[in-house]
Amino acid sequence: MTTTRADAQVTTQADAPLPAYRVNLMRAGYLLMVVGLALVKWPLFFRDGGIASLPVYEGVVATLLTAMSLLALLGLRHPLAMLPVLVFESLWKLIWLAAVGLPYLVAGDHDAQLSSVLASVWLVVIILAVTPWDHVWRHYVRASGTPWRRA
Repeated sequence: MTTTRADAQVTTQADAPLPAYRVNLMRAGYLLMVVGLALVKWPLFFRDGGIASLPVYEGVVATLLTAMSLLALLGLRHPLAMLPVLVFESLWKLIWLAAVGLPYLVAGDHDAQLSSVLASVWLVVIILAVTPWDHVWRHYVRASGTPWRRA
């Protein structure tokens, strides 16, 4: 197999470590997730009846977001290893904004519940800013995947 100069450059760039300031910016994003979700979702486990007292789908959302906060907590220690958590956080919020939030806003169907969700979802701007998208592109999109079969 022949390696071209462009292939060698992609490999070199993909292997280059991120500068410390970018890793620490990622930590700030993880910290925002941990603190925000700890304040909003963790108390649901300790109130009267706990998560089991919520309607089923609200319980699903609460447990999913609590799990995300625990993974973000790991991201404080292992920011690059937990990078998919930041990507997932960005994707679900952007998809929600495009598929749910904006149609409600365009239709003028704006209420207190939508305002509350929008307030938390718009924080995705911070996560988008601290995520090293060039690194994501090189390591998750452009890089060769793991073979399905080993010879």
